[in-house]
Amino acid sequence: MAPPANPDAPHAYVIRDDAEALAVAAGLAAEFAVDAAERDATRRLPRAELDRLSDSGLLAITVPAEHGGADVSAATIAEVFRLLAAADPNIAQIPHSHFVYVNVLRHQGDPEQRKFFFGEILAGKRIGNAQSEIGTKNLMDYRTRLTPVEGGGYLVNGTKYYATGALFAHWIAILARGEDDKLYVAYAPADDPGITVVDDWAGMGQRTTASGTVHLLDVAVPDDRVVPQHRTFDGPQLYGAFAQVLHAAIDVGIAEGALDEAAHFVRTKTRPWFEAGVETAVEDPLLVQRFGELSLELRAAHALLTTAAREIDTAAAALDDDSAGRASLAVAAAKAYSDRAANSLAGALFEVAGTRSSLDTFNLHRHWRNARTHTLHDPVRWKVQHLGRAALTGTLPPRHGLL
Repeated sequence: MAPPANPDAPHAYVIRDDAEALAVAAGLAAEFAVDAAERDATRRLPRAELDRLSDSGLLAITVPAEHGGADVSAATIAEVFRLLAAADPNIAQIPHSHFVYVNVLRHQGDPEQRKFFFGEILAGKRIGNAQSEIGTKNLMDYRTRLTPVEGGGYLVNGTKYYATGALFAHWIAILARGEDDKLYVAYAPADDPGITVVDDWAGMGQRTTASGTVHLLDVAVPDDRVVPQHRTFDGPQLYGAFAQVLHAAIDVGIAEGALDEAAHFVRTKTRPWFEAGVETAVEDPLLVQRFGELSLELRAAHALLTTAAREIDTAAAALDDDSAGRASLAVAAAKAYSDRAANSLAGALFEVAGTRSSLDTFNLHRHWRNARTHTLHDPVRWKVQHLGRAALTGTLPPRHGLL
């Protein structure tokens, strides 16, 4: 039996519906955008901003209605991530794992687990991940094990990397294999004495996600904190599509932020090219043309994102292999295109803004660094492969968490 929700959990506002979630996200995005360049330049971790996210209720918007949450659509959560990422993609990426592991609880947790953890989430608690490992054969090869303890429960030992969100979390979701060699998620309190989170992330972009290392030393996890994640893939599922559409939303947000800042720079700081024969850069017909091309690219990325999120919602209402496959392919298309758009627009910023835009003073290169770093998460070439197979032979995509 799960214990009652922690009475010392942070207080959080409870968002009521999709419209309110979007309004809250837009308001917070406007706040977060103000100091985004400074946070990146000085690598100031967004602890206060994460607390604002918790207090606002945004981190609980996918809690099911029967547990008191807003239970928003995939279309809404994707738009929330896009809004936040356009302001600061670091802040948008940090709760990605939070929403993914809330989703695991929703679909694979038992009633008591859902009751307890959804109460925690509604109170403002955050979940970080301890998932990826390095030095293994491939991404899906995990060495971390759940070792049964006499009398019940497990011990977990291992080291995890790229643990986005763990440094700011109240709960750590640990991906590990059981004695049956199947994958489970063990939820452990972040202040467990056996958990050490190291802020050693040194990527060129997404500098303030604190995607560092988690050391696990004899972390004791009771039976009722372990969820059979492997069951997710026994039948039609949207786990992968949901996780990936949030990544696509971050990329679209990066592209949007880069284009917005490029336009602001050209309006306020860029001189017109002398051959244009105009008074201001915004009157240069070649610059106008280029901004039109970039706007088309962004609009296409946003449209694909919106379509993909709606496909997830459609599939969730009538889930089978075909609907799940269509959703995964729509998300694959959105992710592949948003990857391209984020890198393209973040690079084109300098092309349209000119030499002065390359100065460290303005830190405009953070958009490209963020785009290039975040889009390395998983290779879009495999998403294009699955799109090609579906187009040629009608082959449904495989069931896994990256599609």
